Amino acid sequence: MEMYGLVGKKLSHSFSPRYFNGKFQKLGIKAEYRLFEIESADRIPEIVVQNPGLKGLNVNVPYKKQVLAYLHYTDRPAQETGAVNTIKINRKNKEPELRGYNTDIVGFEYALQLFLKPRARLKALVLGTGGSAMSVAWVLKKLDVPFVFVSRRSKDKNQMGYSDIDAKILEEYKLVVNATPVGMYPDTDQFPQIPYDLLNNTHFLFDLIYNPGETLFLKMGKEKGAAISNGLEMLKMQARASWNIWRQP
Repeated sequence: MEMYGLVGKKLSHSFSPRYFNGKFQKLGIKAEYRLFEIESADRIPEIVVQNPGLKGLNVNVPYKKQVLAYLHYTDRPAQETGAVNTIKINRKNKEPELRGYNTDIVGFEYALQLFLKPRARLKALVLGTGGSAMSVAWVLKKLDVPFVFVSRRSKDKNQMGYSDIDAKILEEYKLVVNATPVGMYPDTDQFPQIPYDLLNNTHFLFDLIYNPGETLFLKMGKEKGAAISNGLEMLKMQARASWNIWRQP
């Protein structure tokens, strides 16, 4: 039986098994989608060897950057973002070949344009600097949307700290994208530390998290009048893109 799966650290929130296993049943495909919770990215080659029917993997936080060390090939978007969330496994030769792709960019671009269209041009704050944030940045560059990363760590010319976000910044940057796992199930009582009191109906909050459907980040933004969107449409689109990659000869 064909097998596909998701690797990550905490996966109990994942929508992917329901999506893919439902798809297999609908199409009459004898396949299974499984979750592989791991404590380190170096377990990925072991998973591939131990499951000879495994043909493809999705990669969740926090391994989207780390997984590159175990791949034999990466496509251009994966190289440019330094992040992979989809792996195709070829087994034609003696040793499995792992090919990495970034379908997060497909999902985010689709969901963002669905959310903002036909909005005016905006500047964006991207919360986080991990693999998901790099995918968000790639899309914003493609769409010619100016942005700045927001991080708790060191700063550079295109990065600021959370404490730097004030009324002047939020007057200039109207789109705020949460590309961190903060607020994701089961830690739903957490939220990125931005000044929500300074938000209003001219702001747009996009959260890559889809479980819960309305994080505290989105809820507090909505209470101030901001337009909000979660990451469910992004997830669905990137899942479709992953499936297309896996089914290619």
